[in-house]
Order: sequence, then C-alpha cells, then structure tokens
Amino acid sequence: MSVSAVVVSHGHASELEALLPRLAPQVDELVVVANTPGSIRATQPPGIRVLENARPLRLAANVNLGVAATTGDWVLYSNPDVRPDAGAVAALHDFALTRTHCGIAGPRTVWPDGTWQPTRRDFPTVGGTLVRRTPLRRMFPPLERQRAHYHLDQDVDEPVEADWLLGAFLLMRRVMLEELGGFDEGYRHYVEDIDLCYRAMRAGWERWYVPAAHVAHDWAQVTDTRFLSRHSLWHARSMARFVRKHPETLSRL
Repeated sequence: MSVSAVVVSHGHASELEALLPRLAPQVDELVVVANTPGSIRATQPPGIRVLENARPLRLAANVNLGVAATTGDWVLYSNPDVRPDAGAVAALHDFALTRTHCGIAGPRTVWPDGTWQPTRRDFPTVGGTLVRRTPLRRMFPPLERQRAHYHLDQDVDEPVEADWLLGAFLLMRRVMLEELGGFDEGYRHYVEDIDLCYRAMRAGWERWYVPAAHVAHDWAQVTDTRFLSRHSLWHARSMARFVRKHPETLSRL
C-alpha cells in the first residue's frame, strides 16, 4: 500500500529546504502546493511535483488539491514547519494497517527543543474555547489549566484513540477522505482539522495517536499571542462555522 505526501507552502521556501529531504525518502510520491510566488525554491530533492496556484487558496482547498493530484492509498499531510524523524511515516502507516477502521493517525510531537507538544486533544467545548480565545487565557493559561482537553498528564508510550489530532502531520486513509469529501473548504483558516476528525468520528472512522512516530514541530501559536488580529478573527469565524455545522456540540459546555 502506497503513501502519498502533500505539503502546502504559503511563502515557506526556507522551511521546505529542511522538510523535503527528510520527508521525500519516507513516501512514494510527494506534492508541494505552492500557494503564493516564492513558496518553493528551484532546487529540491528529485521526484517532487510542484503545483503552483494562479491565486492563493484557503488551506483546506490546497490540501484537497494536493490529495486529488496523488494516488496513494494513504495521504500524509505535513505543515512546512515539521521535521519528521526517519521512519515517522512508516510507524504511522504500519500501525494504521493493523486497524481496519483507522482513518487518521498522528505522531508524538515535540517542540524544536525536544519538549513534548500536546497534539492529542478532546473536541472543543464552549467554555474551554472562550478561555483559550479571550483575555481569560491570561488568568487561566490553557496549556497549564486545561489538563483534560490537552491530555497534559498523558504523555503515553502506546497508541491510543483520540478525539482529534493537531493537523500539522497527519496520515489519512484515502477511502475515508473520499467518503467525507475531503477537508471542508468553507473554513478560512483553522479548525479544518477538528472538523475533519469530528466528521470522521461520526462516520465511524478511528483517529489514533501513535507515539512510535516522532516529529518536531515549530508550532507558531499565532492565535495564542494576540487577541485582536486577523488570525484570531479567522479562528473565531472558523469556530462559529464548526458550531453551525455541528450544533449538537453546543451541549459540550
């Protein structure tokens, strides 16, 4: 069974220089979607295909574009700022093959300094989201106080099921993506990974955290540093879309 990889670059040419040589040997095909001019440099590892957009698209649309351009039974999506260890993709793939209903698998992720990064999370609640996206986070730091949401006390060594996994580095079954219609392109930015995992859950697909796969991620946390920015507005609109699509989640106060 083959694995295709999709990377979306929005001016991340320097990050790709570090990522692509690590990722290319681990997959059967690799597509880079260049969303803006200057998103990829001329010299890249051999065998990489580049799709250059005539105009910038939303992240979900770019991922769907890359998925459509590939043929593997599995699709690995990676952010440009991820650095996978050798064998990371194989570890995800080998585990996923043991689970008939595994639709999504994600790795153990660390910051560039090696500190564990909590990427396995519960589906959002109204109260928790209000704390994370308002000045309340100054009083109640989420990565300290929201221990259940981020599973902060569960840096596990064995595979475990997840509600959702941060979309920085995900292995996805193509059959699942086709059944769900891919990522929802209605999201301007943010929450498309939560939405995909939620729809996967409702359709009976499992989401697994696989700590045998290791990656480093220079998570920018843009929406966590400023409250009044275009990114925080995009996030708020995306959460509103998620609730409109899935109103039953409002019961998760």
